[in-house]
Amino acid sequence: MQAGTSTLPGSLYVVGTPIGNLRDISFRALDILAAVDFIAAEDTRVTARLLEYHSITKKMISMHRHNEASTVKRIERSLADGNSVALLTDAGTPGISDPGALLVKHIRNMGYKVIPIPGANAAVCALSAAGIITPHFLFYGFLPANPGARRRELQNLKLFPYTLIFYEAPHRILECVTDLVEVMRDHRELTIARELTKLFETIHVCPLKDAVVWLEEDPNRQRGEFVLMLTGFKTRNEAELGDEAQHVLKLLMDALPLKQAVKLAADITGESRNLLYTFALSLRNETTSPDDA
Repeated sequence: MQAGTSTLPGSLYVVGTPIGNLRDISFRALDILAAVDFIAAEDTRVTARLLEYHSITKKMISMHRHNEASTVKRIERSLADGNSVALLTDAGTPGISDPGALLVKHIRNMGYKVIPIPGANAAVCALSAAGIITPHFLFYGFLPANPGARRRELQNLKLFPYTLIFYEAPHRILECVTDLVEVMRDHRELTIARELTKLFETIHVCPLKDAVVWLEEDPNRQRGEFVLMLTGFKTRNEAELGDEAQHVLKLLMDALPLKQAVKLAADITGESRNLLYTFALSLRNETTSPDDA
């Protein structure tokens, strides 16, 4: 959208906003915020700071987790009158572990246009800087606050082979990571990302078993909003092989016969040829259907 043009009447714009640094917002998002008739914000005080920083003045209403259901009707009436509305949460993308999904679902079901304006997302931001080679991940969001429920949910996730991504608040970070250590296997690796895009941004990678000690060494490490990235469940052979060796072997197996791929992977990575061969067999078995056998 070019500056000075109008938004589409009767449309809801779902706008991603910065997760810390106020400059992490797109030109398009700023154009939308300047053009809509009003903004539905999780916390009008937080959004006011963002608007002031970018020299935008706009009428706002509050729409948060506790009043979302009652605010939906008000926004629907405004859209029916031909107005355009922007939906913002305090940080990141609405509806992703934040309010907004209920409103979007209702407005879409009523036949109004919902237009996403991409922006920051803490999980993707953290993942991009974690150096995790495995391509698949499961975004979970916030685990249950109740300790028993949290441990039960972790048990359900224990055998997932994907990187698990959680959000956590500072007052629960120690007990959450303690439960991760107790429920998950020791060989896993944990990436702790806190205060992303802010002054005291920290991204720390360590064996899961060392994570609690690292947090306790400095109380400042327990401050801020957290993204936790836990490597997925691995079989014994996978656990003994490094991620780089697995990655190299998988690439070579796509182009070479199994034995040749194993030999070359061993030469490149220095890993045990026997471990690589066993892992290669398990990969081949996983990808061979009964009809191929």
